[in-house]
Amino acid sequence: MNISDLFKTLGDENRLRIINLLLRGELCVCQIERIMTINQSNASRHLLKLKNTGIVRTTKKAQWVYYSLSTTFEEEHSILTHYIKDQLKDVEPFASDLVALNKVISCGDCYQDV
Repeated sequence: MNISDLFKTLGDENRLRIINLLLRGELCVCQIERIMTINQSNASRHLLKLKNTGIVRTTKKAQWVYYSLSTTFEEEHSILTHYIKDQLKDVEPFASDLVALNKVISCGDCYQDV
């Protein structure tokens, strides 16, 4: 991936929010949409862009597709991922996303209300 494509992808706040969440671990699309309060179509569109640029990868478990940061991306851009994780944790809406992430994780199942 060239640097221009990388920064175009990162230039969207929703995609940065997703990356900020995935820096904490693997999530399914329903968890992402619940945390970010966006619809499934919107979440999937951003996840597809992140996947197509090699930033995220997918793992299928039964009927669920889980998203995580690509290990290649994390290795090649470790300074950037550390910067994102450190800088966004105290900035809105990223900080609120992390609070919602903890609620979603504590519920367990993707389809439970938080």
